[in-house]
Amino acid sequence: MGKPHSLVKSFQFAFEGIATALKEGRNFRIQFILGVLAAVLAFILKFSAAEWAILVIIISSVLILELINTSLESMVDMVSPEVRPEAKTAKDVAAASVLIASIASVAVAVFLFLPKMF
Repeated sequence: MGKPHSLVKSFQFAFEGIATALKEGRNFRIQFILGVLAAVLAFILKFSAAEWAILVIIISSVLILELINTSLESMVDMVSPEVRPEAKTAKDVAAASVLIASIASVAVAVFLFLPKMF
């Protein structure tokens, strides 16, 4: 497989992945923007350290799962260009993980933001 990359090169690859996801991934872009807006609102509402921790965990969970979903979809498309039930299952289940995290993020937002706003 070749020699391992330097730590700096590994970080460079990771940042390139984020840039690619922002450029090419409509859903990732939407989720990223919503996460930034939530963070700005949390700053305005003066969230406590615990509230910030919860917010960071939920935002990063959604983004991480979207990145994994995109990776899995790309890999499935590469190894199975034809439509197959197994490929559909893999893609649908990965998408479901993002959906569940997104629904959970809305619930967390209700619990964190509404009491501070009203």
